[in-house]
Amino acid sequence: MAKKQDSEVKWLKDVEEHNFPAAESYLSLLYPKIEAARLVTKLRKVELTEFKAKDIFRASQLSLLGISNFHVERDRKKIKKGVPLSPILLVRDLAHRRTVVADGYHRLCAVYEFKEDCWIPCKIV
Repeated sequence: MAKKQDSEVKWLKDVEEHNFPAAESYLSLLYPKIEAARLVTKLRKVELTEFKAKDIFRASQLSLLGISNFHVERDRKKIKKGVPLSPILLVRDLAHRRTVVADGYHRLCAVYEFKEDCWIPCKIV
């Protein structure tokens, strides 16, 4: 059986356009709509940065979704086939001292299962 680290995770050079409305939809569950829209506008403008998958999980305080999740499995297949993934969108929630994964939770889970030390390109505000 091949080790997970044998392949490299490939990334798109920028966030896919459809990820921004998805992020706004999710953020509008946590923040008033106007604040969610403001955060997404800022995410569109900020440059990409990178964080390790394990650090994003720690900062977000989220649970790891397993391979039984359809979306995680789909992203794992993309990784194995060398299909580039879209960078993820993050928001710093200073009031709760955590990072909100506004879009890309399933990609984050798939990458973490592949290699927890993998650097993930992301936009963060």
